[in-house]
Amino acid sequence: MAQALSMDLRSRLLAAVDSGMSCRAAATRFGVAPSTAIRWEAQRRETGDYAPKPQGGDMRSRRVEERAADILAIWEARKDISLEELRAGLAEIGLIVSVAGLHRFFMRRGMTRKKRLAMPSSRTGPTS
Repeated sequence: MAQALSMDLRSRLLAAVDSGMSCRAAATRFGVAPSTAIRWEAQRRETGDYAPKPQGGDMRSRRVEERAADILAIWEARKDISLEELRAGLAEIGLIVSVAGLHRFFMRRGMTRKKRLAMPSSRTGPTS
């Protein structure tokens, strides 16, 4: 992931804007995209700060965690349910979530959901 541009560059660009230069001219002078200068100026106008916003991180697990009781209730009712079946059951009650999202939900709780396929015994020898 790319790094945020430095606070020094941000402050110098915004100082140039404060001295009367347009955002586009300041962006050209400091070698950044005009949209970047416009966003920094808008952020400073709205919040009073021009520091970089946090990057990355989990953006959607909050929605799943809010419905943890529903997920665990369906799982408790039928512990041998597959993640795909659980996903379909949750879709019926209005929670749209991916199988990968359900996997991460259970991993956060230390609950493994691995299914083993039933295999016939080997005639030549035991399998490992």
